[in-house]
Amino acid sequence: MTVSEFPKQDRHKSFYERISKDNLSPLWQRSHILSPNSPAPSVVPAHWDYDGVVRPHIFTAGDIVSADEAEGRVLILENPGLPGSGSVTQTLYAGFQLVLPGEVARAYHHSQSAVRFVIEGDIAYTTAGEERVEMNPGDFLLAPSWRWHEHGNETEPMVWLDGLDIPIASFFSGGFAESAKAISQEKLRPPCESAARYSNNMLPVDWKPDDRTSPILRYPYERSDETLRVMSRGGEPDACHGYKVRFINPTTGGAPTTTISAFVQRFPEKFETAMYQSTDSTVFTVVEGHGQTKIGSHRIKWKPRDVFVAPSWHPIVHRCEKEATLLSFSDRAAQEALGIWREARYLNRKLV
Repeated sequence: MTVSEFPKQDRHKSFYERISKDNLSPLWQRSHILSPNSPAPSVVPAHWDYDGVVRPHIFTAGDIVSADEAEGRVLILENPGLPGSGSVTQTLYAGFQLVLPGEVARAYHHSQSAVRFVIEGDIAYTTAGEERVEMNPGDFLLAPSWRWHEHGNETEPMVWLDGLDIPIASFFSGGFAESAKAISQEKLRPPCESAARYSNNMLPVDWKPDDRTSPILRYPYERSDETLRVMSRGGEPDACHGYKVRFINPTTGGAPTTTISAFVQRFPEKFETAMYQSTDSTVFTVVEGHGQTKIGSHRIKWKPRDVFVAPSWHPIVHRCEKEATLLSFSDRAAQEALGIWREARYLNRKLV
């Protein structure tokens, strides 16, 4: 019996088995997966209760793991939809890091870009390249790719949320890292020098950026708060976002890093947003206020210092009882660079 004489189903099966031995597969069986009608991420909505769950665990880690034992005393936020991945979304890593008084975390650098939101503590510092940068609650900070950095603490325990593009670098097999003993504090530029040079609508006259990462290393919360206060007095909130601004690289007007976008937004008292979707998976942390967010069919109640994740293209609605402020970061910068970022607004759909 020739191949053409087999029943059609058997002919297909036989053909697929033969081509699989040569590392080939039929597109017509997988096109719905490779090019879906809309995003279908493995990431799921997730919530980390900081005071009730995370804080006890990370301070226990502070008791049992010394700064010398760990490459950063960090608890990774792993998305339940990505078990074993060490990732909070399909493209981003997130983790809570603790530095205790008197500690200096080991100096290192890596090819991945990092952002930080300070959760609690006071007067700790990080170094990035040649500058020592102070850290305070609500601050947004950068650790640019391949810049030497270390962290130190002088007064009280400090915890911050790290966000890195580790999965993106891993996808391209572009991850590198290297450790060092320490960074000489005597050779560092004065604190806040980068802000004075680059964040006052001026630039050094002959300065040229050597990469596309923002030269500003710290975006202090008092400046974010001032901007949001002025916006709230000067106009109505956006239906989907409240009062929302993005952190920028002042030399380009784009995102602070080439892969990660970061934002801060404020909701007025008893505000409820219209439903919103976007293709960037987003990690939120709460600075002030209490509220709830519905992500698809999943409802999350949040309070200060909590963290939650909204996956790609999941409908989002926020609601708060009193004024609330959220910081967030996402892979929007990478998606915009690739030309695939997309959003949708539903101005008549509310939280139900």
